[in-house]
Amino acid sequence: MVAAAISTRLIRSELVRIQGTRAYDWLMRLPLLGYAVFFATLQMAGLARYVNEPDPARPLALYAIGMVMRLSTITFLLLLAAATILRARPTGKARGLEPRVSAFAGAFLVYVIPLYPRRELSAPAEMVSTLLVLFGSAAAVYTLLRLGRSFSLMAEARGLVTSGPYRLVRHPLYLGELTAVLGIVLGSREPLLAGVTWLVCVGLQLARTSYEERNIRAEFPQYDEYAARTRRLIPGVL
Repeated sequence: MVAAAISTRLIRSELVRIQGTRAYDWLMRLPLLGYAVFFATLQMAGLARYVNEPDPARPLALYAIGMVMRLSTITFLLLLAAATILRARPTGKARGLEPRVSAFAGAFLVYVIPLYPRRELSAPAEMVSTLLVLFGSAAAVYTLLRLGRSFSLMAEARGLVTSGPYRLVRHPLYLGELTAVLGIVLGSREPLLAGVTWLVCVGLQLARTSYEERNIRAEFPQYDEYAARTRRLIPGVL
């Protein structure tokens, strides 16, 4: 029993040592980097089709908004890839498997919804859908720019940012992503499936915020004062 306990402690100690290495840090960047580049490529291909095969029945204003929406989505994905490459090494990490599962599932499940088949919408419904994607993507782009090298996928502390969109809510990046994906849900050919997936994403993101905040509080004592005056996701509500 004593030998087994010592062996377990040694294994845990070695895992902690490995997780603190630069090689492990770069290895953990690859999944998100790959996803960001993959979906940016898909969006670029979709933009090319959108430009080369315009719908003559689509109002010019709606066509222009659609163009800006696609460009903002591509910009977000490219910034996400850049932030993944350039981010600083963490100063603190959440322990255990559950925070990592929630982070991976919450981050990547969001990108499953755009893969669902699309359906034709009425002009007003398409306008709502497009504006949600546009505003959500633009908010996410702005947030990534403010985060800079403090961006994290896992529940890790790389720096404390409380300016810009963080003055309004503590997790504006998740709010932007969920808003943009909600716009995609509205245009899905499988609205029930897409809607349930979106709700699961909301639950996973809320779980991520709990792990992240617990970790940030341990690294930055001033976070409590900041959290007391800001909401988690929706200003004045949640």
